[in-house]
Amino acid sequence: MKIIALEESFWYEKLATEGSNTARAWLQLKSAVAADWQRKLVDFTEYRLPDMDRNGVDMQVLSLNSPGIQVQPDPDIAVADARTANDFLADVIKEHPQRFAGLAAIPLQDPPKAAAELRRAIEAGLRGALVNDHTLGHYLDEPQYAPFWETLQDLDVPLYIHPNAVPADTWKVTAGYPALETAMWSWAPRTGGHAMRLILGGVFDRYPNARVILGHMGEFLPFQLSRLDSRFEVLDFKHPLQKLPSEYFRTNIAITTTGVFSHAALIAAIGEVGVDNVMFSIDYPFESTEQAVQFIRTAPLAPADQARVAHVNAERILRLNQ
Repeated sequence: MKIIALEESFWYEKLATEGSNTARAWLQLKSAVAADWQRKLVDFTEYRLPDMDRNGVDMQVLSLNSPGIQVQPDPDIAVADARTANDFLADVIKEHPQRFAGLAAIPLQDPPKAAAELRRAIEAGLRGALVNDHTLGHYLDEPQYAPFWETLQDLDVPLYIHPNAVPADTWKVTAGYPALETAMWSWAPRTGGHAMRLILGGVFDRYPNARVILGHMGEFLPFQLSRLDSRFEVLDFKHPLQKLPSEYFRTNIAITTTGVFSHAALIAAIGEVGVDNVMFSIDYPFESTEQAVQFIRTAPLAPADQARVAHVNAERILRLNQ
């Protein structure tokens, strides 16, 4: 069975923006783990391709590691770094076109230039964009990002919203438990909250053909859809919506399995958002490729549905065969 992994990280050490250590989240890591991940993030052939070959992964879709350029306070540096990262990624893909595809880094610090960079990156062969949640505390439902959404919809490419290792603010509930401010917990509700802002802010009503991808089994939002709809019916919202919140997960939001290798969670997510909206992912180098591949190969799905999750949906949504 063909396998395409959709949320696989890299870093480019020549960027002006500091970021390869993913800020404070890395401080919670065991030193040997951090060193191993650092080596693998900047590598494509010594560790990455052999790991893919050993486990039967046909393609990784690469993206700049969190927090990427989202933490860069200087808009001009952010734009320059995005161009540098995207050109570097395009060159890597040209060297291994059957094994790698890519999602563009986007300098949302300057929305018009972000739109222009998205267009340039897609013309260079990248297959969509990835942003690491908030950009200096700003979210994509805000009105200044209209040029970006217009361009994303016009190009018909997806936007992956990935967690940001640097939180936009302080949550008292995590105080005294720094592990909670990592992928163990807070990244999911923070990123899921960003997606909810897009829904409740009417972004998908204004841009009905825009598509967003959420990792980590949809940041667990699929398991709350009935609750979202029931509260939507009784609460007074600022923006009237054309559909119930859950319906945008069928038309505008797809999810990946990143780092959630649970058959129970997979079956439940498919039941909520539909098998055509679920894609396989590993989260290399942060998760085990072997464990991830075993998870999808043994998933209790009909062969056609298993293929959809493993590669068909990614090929369609990212237009990988074009």
